[in-house]
Amino acid sequence: QVQLVESGGGLVQAGGSLRLSCIASGRTFSTYYMGWFRQAPGKEREFVASIHWGGGSTRYTGSLKDRFTISRDNAKNTVYLQMNRLKPEDTAVYYCAANLMGYGPNEKTYDYWGQGTQVTVTS
Repeated sequence: QVQLVESGGGLVQAGGSLRLSCIASGRTFSTYYMGWFRQAPGKEREFVASIHWGGGSTRYTGSLKDRFTISRDNAKNTVYLQMNRLKPEDTAVYYCAANLMGYGPNEKTYDYWGQGTQVTVTS
């Protein structure tokens, strides 16, 4: 089992950057596939990005690939989401998630979730 805690959210102006972090408890972090999802007000939660347990392969929602970068540091039990050129439509609660099966975009495959961190982008 793994527990996830996100941090790094906040208020930023459009065009700015934020880096989200998600630190995991447990000694087996390096075996988990990790993902980032987000949920905007009044909308369903959506896939943002995911990363293979080894860190060598990543996936993104196509529209975000040019601005967001997912990475991980297994020595620090941490996965990151670097977000650049932020837009007001990026405003959402961002969640990290973990599972042992794969790093696809389907949230139902993820077994463990953090509490989320709020990102607000002002125009």
